[in-house]
Amino acid sequence: MALTAGIVGLPNVGKSTLFNAITKAGAEMANYPFATIEPNVGIVEVPDDRLARIQEIEPADKVIPTTFEFTDIAGIVKGASKGEGLGNKFLENIRQVNAIVHVVRAFDDDEIIHVNGKVDPLDDIDTINTELVLADLEAVDKRYAKVARAAKGSDKAAKAEAAVLEKIKPVLEAGKAVRSIEFSDEEQKVVKSLFLLTSKPILYVANIAEDDMADPTNSPYYQKIKDFAATENAEVIALSANAEEEIAQLDDDERADYLELAGVTEPGLNKLIRSAYHLLDLRTFFTAGGKETRAWTFKAGFKAPQAAGVIHSDFERGFIRAETIAFADLDEYGSVKAVKEAGKLRSEGKDYDVQDGDIIEFRFNV
Repeated sequence: MALTAGIVGLPNVGKSTLFNAITKAGAEMANYPFATIEPNVGIVEVPDDRLARIQEIEPADKVIPTTFEFTDIAGIVKGASKGEGLGNKFLENIRQVNAIVHVVRAFDDDEIIHVNGKVDPLDDIDTINTELVLADLEAVDKRYAKVARAAKGSDKAAKAEAAVLEKIKPVLEAGKAVRSIEFSDEEQKVVKSLFLLTSKPILYVANIAEDDMADPTNSPYYQKIKDFAATENAEVIALSANAEEEIAQLDDDERADYLELAGVTEPGLNKLIRSAYHLLDLRTFFTAGGKETRAWTFKAGFKAPQAAGVIHSDFERGFIRAETIAFADLDEYGSVKAVKEAGKLRSEGKDYDVQDGDIIEFRFNV
């Protein structure tokens, strides 16, 4: 399922350091703007403790986690919507991703140059958001000019699109994101076809100092970012990109010692990956036992046949039923046999909405 979250931010805020940590891909890092020009794409495993528990109960020859993509995009500067910096190239790279992970600097360090000469998270956020809004406003104006004439006639599709554009335009002119607008299901289809930058879901990542890892609220910068995100109903994750890159290179024992000394229970990257995964509206079901126990990614709202199709198109085409166990039930009863004896094994049909954590054996016939 090729969905990707794009990592954006001003130059030198820690984007590529963070990307290195989550993918161990070795993206170039440098203390100057535009060290990243072409977007780097990395595949990351989604941390999920449920896999280990399933394997413990129903041992398989191997365990395979699910994955998704992060894309590291070049830093943006003021005027990008008018071609400054990497300009349109940067904006087009964002247009290609499904969700935005906005990294914001929330630490002081005289040795790392801030592109604006000072650390000011709200100003940084405003710089990027403004450029995205301006780019969307230009796109909306151009599109409206094309459909307005047809909308005056009998073209129902043009009328519907024009109405959505008229709803969006004043919001953008007020400097707000398209994602802040409520749309009907039909309107949402039009919005999706416009590929607007500010319609994408967003997650803010406060890149804090290592000393603040145990309690990010000690950072006044983090609190400012959190308060702003609340106005957009957006989530905020706090982590130290430099620390996370170091943690990613440690073995299991060293990592555990590092986390204990830092006063945290797990790497911040685990929270980031899970949050970005859910930001993309992705969920996980499992297949278990035999040759492999495996996690599979599906889109929230998938019916059983669609989820079966994630494994193989034949499974969807010849779908009969889905023998389903909720992870919570397997965890509680401790064996598939006990789950069955408790009457918790379900046989679900074509209209079943697959739930996050379902353990499924698909029955099909082609």
